Parts: sequence; structure tokens; C-alpha cells
Amino acid sequence: MFLFILRRILSIIPVLAIVALIVFMMLHLVPGDPAAIIVGDNGTLEDIARVRAQLGLNESLPLQFWHWLLRLLQGDLGHSIFIPQSVASLIGQRIGPTLSLGLLTLVVTVLLAVPLGTIAAWKRNSWIDRSLMATSAVGFSVPAFVVGYLFIWLFGLHLHWFPVQGYTPMAQGFGAWLQGLVLPSLTLSMVYIALIARVTRAAVSEALTEDYIRTARSKGISEWRVLMRHALANAAVPIVTVVGIGVALLITGVVVTETVFAIPGLGRLTVDSVLSRDFPVIQGVTLFFSFVYVLVNLLVDLSYLLLDPRIRY
Repeated sequence: MFLFILRRILSIIPVLAIVALIVFMMLHLVPGDPAAIIVGDNGTLEDIARVRAQLGLNESLPLQFWHWLLRLLQGDLGHSIFIPQSVASLIGQRIGPTLSLGLLTLVVTVLLAVPLGTIAAWKRNSWIDRSLMATSAVGFSVPAFVVGYLFIWLFGLHLHWFPVQGYTPMAQGFGAWLQGLVLPSLTLSMVYIALIARVTRAAVSEALTEDYIRTARSKGISEWRVLMRHALANAAVPIVTVVGIGVALLITGVVVTETVFAIPGLGRLTVDSVLSRDFPVIQGVTLFFSFVYVLVNLLVDLSYLLLDPRIRY
């Protein structure tokens, strides 16, 4: 057990190194020059050359990557090219809204998707099952920004139930914090709910065909207890697995959702940094998201020990 955890933690290092290399190369090989963006349209070639020298962009790509990697090993993610702040401080300032949105979305998704998938499996091939699966298919197909704008029009501009832009920290009141995140969270959770609901239906449907379910029913155990205590419990491993995999959907969806609802989080920071070609910020945020994804999958692997006693590492 201890060796497994140690191996998984150590495996994060090469994964992040590969991600860093890929992101570094992609950002530096695409057309465009951040030095030219800094000096503006009125800058001369001498101005661009001077800025490139200040930023170290006139060095070879391997040397630039090596210098950046040495600073990274010392905990230095670098400094923004356009904002007089370090990348770490920018991430620290923006992590609150993104963390709030992600956690609330995860809670809403699990509370809705797992019961819906379980009910669909219980009423398999009925009109309830077909309706739930058809709804999940629509939710999985419609882009997040389309759902976001529909929610803004209906619940924000038409019904005036929720604010449509901005973010209120929890320190200013739990009610205001929650009210401001309802629409973004529902928007972000649509695809996630569809994915988990379908996987839950498949896993619970398979569990309901097992012999131990038939034995439990023959003992007179209530259908609700059979469904929750036996079927859903034994289907927990694939459900938890897809929850971990779906974190990638959350990360990509955060970028779109925060842009639609003008939430000052890491997703909005990513978009602004890409548009301005702020290399250090893009690299820092990408590494942070990669670390979160790897960490979540590590926790998912460890949760198997609690969900299924037969699993041993």
C-alpha cells in the first residue's frame, strides 16, 4: 500500500515534465511574437530586439526550456510578461472562483447524475429510462456556451432569479456566493451529468443481473435496499472512475464557463493569457491544471480500496 502510493506520487513528476515540454514547444512554435505585442504597432525592429533580449526569447528553445525548468524546480513559475506580478501570485488570486465553481459543480453533478442513472437502470427500457437517457444525450451534445447563454436569457434576463456575471466571494455571504454560482455550475455540469448518468445506468444495470441481487430479493429485502445497498454499492468503482476522468471535462469547461459568465478565475486567466501570448502564465496555469488532474486520479485509485475490499495493491 505505502509503496503503491509512493510510486503514484513519484509518477506525477515525469507526467508534469512531459506536459511542460509539450506546452512549451507548442507555445513557442506557433506564429506570433510576444515582444512585438509588447512594443505595439509603433515599435521598431530595435525595440523588438531589445524586448526579446530582456525576456530571453533570443536564446535557443532548449536553453529557454532549461532555464525555465531550473526556475520551476525552485518553485518559481516565472513572472507575467504584461502584468507586474508572479505567475504563482496570479494563480493564487484566481484560484478561489475556479475552486468554488469546480467543487459546487462536482457536488451538483453527483447528487443529480447518480440517482438519475440508478433510476434509469431500475426502470430499464421503460419510458422513464428512455426519457432520462434522451435528456442526457441532449445534455452531452449541446455545447456549454450555448447552455450558458440560454440560462442567462431565461433565469437571468427574463426571470431575474440569478445574476448573470461576476463572482461574489463566500466571505461576503454564503447566499450571495451560492446565488452567483448557480447558473455557471448548472451550465458546467450538463455534460458531466450526462456522462456520469449513462455510466451509472450501465454499471447498475449490470449489477442488477448478478446472482447476489436475486438472492437478496429472495430473502425479502426491500427493493430500495437492494438497489442502494447491493446494486449501487457494487457499481461504485466504475462510477468513481468516470468521476475522476470527468475532471478533464471540468477543467476544459471552466475556461468556457468563466468566459461566458465573466468569472475572474483561472479559466478566464487562461483565455486572457492566450490572447496576449503571455507564455509564463499559460505554462503555469497548464501545469497547475495538470497537477490537479493527476492528483484527482491518484485519489480515485486510492478510493478503490474503500469501495471494493477485493482490490489490493
